[in-house]
Amino acid sequence: QVQLVESGGGLVQPGGSLRLSCAASGSIFRFDVMSWYRQAPGKQRELVSRITSGGTTNYADSVKGRFTISTDNAKNTVYLQMDSLKPEDTAVYYCYAVGPAGNYWGQGTQVTVSS
Repeated sequence: QVQLVESGGGLVQPGGSLRLSCAASGSIFRFDVMSWYRQAPGKQRELVSRITSGGTTNYADSVKGRFTISTDNAKNTVYLQMDSLKPEDTAVYYCYAVGPAGNYWGQGTQVTVSS
């Protein structure tokens, strides 16, 4: 059984930065794609960024140039560096993994951007 545990969320002022982490634990973990999604109150969950096992990355237009996704395979961890944060980035951020062992969601971490 694979578990994904997110951390790093919190309250930050507009223009600030946060780094989210998603650590995978449990059975031997290999992934094909790891992604970050977010869901704001009253809105649908949306894809923020994803990274393949080969290192290819994709970003939502709304975060391009501000967010960076990366992985540390030795630690089975995926990161989301978020810079120049805006109030509209406020949401619960979820980690999602797709791989041979199946598809898994993390529990989410709250990010609030407010002055």
